[in-house]
Amino acid sequence: MNAIVLFGDVIRSRRNATASTTWLRTLTAELTGVWPAEAQLAPFEFTQGDELQGLLAPGADPLLAVLHASLHPDRNPMRWVIVAGEIDPGTGPATQRTGPAFLRARDRLAEASKRGDNLLISSGDPRTDSLLDRLAPLLAELLGDLTKRQVAIGRLLVIEGLRQSEVADRLHVSRATVSVAADRAHIRSITRLASALRELFVAGQEATR
Repeated sequence: MNAIVLFGDVIRSRRNATASTTWLRTLTAELTGVWPAEAQLAPFEFTQGDELQGLLAPGADPLLAVLHASLHPDRNPMRWVIVAGEIDPGTGPATQRTGPAFLRARDRLAEASKRGDNLLISSGDPRTDSLLDRLAPLLAELLGDLTKRQVAIGRLLVIEGLRQSEVADRLHVSRATVSVAADRAHIRSITRLASALRELFVAGQEATR
């Protein structure tokens, strides 16, 4: 069967293993319920090596995991890979599953670490993946550069879908303050790039069918 495999590795987790584990527990709870039940093929779970793993149905939006993690107030720096492909039949959490897509995700995670990129996406279509390889790391860079204040504002705008005026009311600041912060955080570019990556990923999956 075909699916989407997600690996999220906490960067430099060995420096503070306890904090990394706490963060992954928080993130796992956050991601539960983000997608409809039919889109989440297995519960998110993490390994003792502080690596989160997830399994989604084809057509689901895996970038939601990256956005939720990157725009969380307690975020830890993470390296992500998203791979569409075949998995072996089975049940249980993603950490107990296997198949070609899982093996590819493992290879891509090692590649991402070697390249110093914090997001790699593979749809299975070589032409599409060439574009994804150049664009996906840029999204991770934009998200990684956000300050705590920008993360708070970005979360309300991107994750909760609030308007700038609503964000201003929630944070008890002026709308102009939110507007300036959103511009400096490149929130518009983040949402546009995430949207483009989603479209490419879907097109790449369709090209392999």
